[in-house]
Amino acid sequence: MQKNNLKGWLYLLPAILFLGFFMVYPLIDVFVYSFEEGYNFASQTYFDIGTYNFSYVLHDTYFLQALKNTFLMVVITVPISTGIALLISVGLSSIKPLRNLFQTIYFLPYVTNTLAVGLVFMILFKKTAYTNGLVNLIINWFGGESIDFIDGPYWAKMFVMCFYIIWVVMPFKILLLTSALSSVNQNYYNAARVDGTSAFRIFRRITLPMISPTIFYLIITGFIGAFKEYSDAVALFGTDLNAAQMNTMVGYVYDMLYGDSGGYPSYASAAAIILFVIVLTITCINLLIGRKHTYY
Repeated sequence: MQKNNLKGWLYLLPAILFLGFFMVYPLIDVFVYSFEEGYNFASQTYFDIGTYNFSYVLHDTYFLQALKNTFLMVVITVPISTGIALLISVGLSSIKPLRNLFQTIYFLPYVTNTLAVGLVFMILFKKTAYTNGLVNLIINWFGGESIDFIDGPYWAKMFVMCFYIIWVVMPFKILLLTSALSSVNQNYYNAARVDGTSAFRIFRRITLPMISPTIFYLIITGFIGAFKEYSDAVALFGTDLNAAQMNTMVGYVYDMLYGDSGGYPSYASAAAIILFVIVLTITCINLLIGRKHTYY
């Protein structure tokens, strides 16, 4: 038995070393940096050890704006994208002809470069001196006024951002939910139809409980992914996200390290730790809720 345990640990050793070097060590390093006030990366020196970095970040207007933007993206995109993906997956599972074709079409955005998709979205929504963009042409056709979704009001930019995130993440969710639906035992459906159960009741009492682990997984990963948003915002609004009021928490960390106002690893580390604590807290809450509503 001990020999088998040793052999198992040897198999796990490469993965343990990889995770330790690229995940555990950087996390510890960031935690240490976050308490070193005035840390200078070139000279490897700092003034003092304390919580000033956290105080500075939590009172920084750019960070508060990034925190607000990130929370709005999380609250809006995760439930909407999961709900739409579930409806589309149920529809795909109920049709026989051209099912594979439709699945391929819905999955195409996932394999397309996000920056390229972001540029297309910017062209569709951006209002310029030469054109109002396709979206504004549709709005004008219905009698509405043109809106500058890229450089205009905050709500318009947030709408485009959330719409874009939903578009990008939905194919992956559709793929997983379609696979989950196909794995449900058909005997449950046949028994329910024999009893004369309505389609909605079948969906609520059989389909949802049977695929609840997949839904729960998508919600967890959706929250984590939404909190890590950055490249999508750059694709739509450029690199100066603070000027556009569309920066995210990850973008704030990047700006503190490498942006125009960068060179402050201590502030960046403090912001990263705050982001880590928020994501960990929400994940733990989701896990506690999932224990009561997930059926394995």
